[in-house]
Amino acid sequence: MAVDVVADAGALLKVLGEPLRWEIVRRLAIEDLCTCHLATDLDAAQPLLSHHLRVLRQAGVAHTERVGAFTYYVLNRDVLAGLAGVLGELAAPSAEPRRRPCS
Repeated sequence: MAVDVVADAGALLKVLGEPLRWEIVRRLAIEDLCTCHLATDLDAAQPLLSHHLRVLRQAGVAHTERVGAFTYYVLNRDVLAGLAGVLGELAAPSAEPRRRPCS
């Protein structure tokens, strides 16, 4: 799934702003995990996790890989790197102050 990070930055920030989804992403940054790992580690119900994982997949933040009978969730690091780039551009200082004159 191709994600236009510049166009979707606000939507991605909203997806990542939910505390449980943020914690899932933090854990996926360390290792690929299946739902059973996340349920145990986060002490969360499987249906709740499935909902949040679906949101992360639809946003392009994570994807799945089948390993035997299990489905592992994998972080799409390029999407996060793109979002970091967009935020970095906003934070970069400009050479001169930019102000629109008042009328």
